[in-house]
Amino acid sequence: QVQLVESGGGLVQPGGSLRLSCTASGGVSRIYDMSWYRQAPGNQRALVATITDSGTANYLDSVKGRFTISRDNTENTVYLEMNNLKPEDTAIYYCNSQIREGLRLHDTWGQGTQVTVSS
Repeated sequence: QVQLVESGGGLVQPGGSLRLSCTASGGVSRIYDMSWYRQAPGNQRALVATITDSGTANYLDSVKGRFTISRDNTENTVYLEMNNLKPEDTAIYYCNSQIREGLRLHDTWGQGTQVTVSS
């Protein structure tokens, strides 16, 4: 069964850094775009950053210059490096990807990892 497993969340002070990881497993044939979303309490889930299978990245305006998305296709893993974190970055962060398993294409979500920015 195709799945995404995230790690790397936690509590950090304003101005600090965190690195999130998300690894796909389970019969993966090919992984297309990989993305990070976040959802704060009372808010809708929002796209934070996305990276194509060829490495083209796009970002939410409020994280440009602070967050960097990257991927290791040999490890089926996407990363989100978050620097100069602000309290408004506090949210549950979810990994999402379109993953091919044989002839089937799965729109797959991770379980989420909590990021809390607070002094």
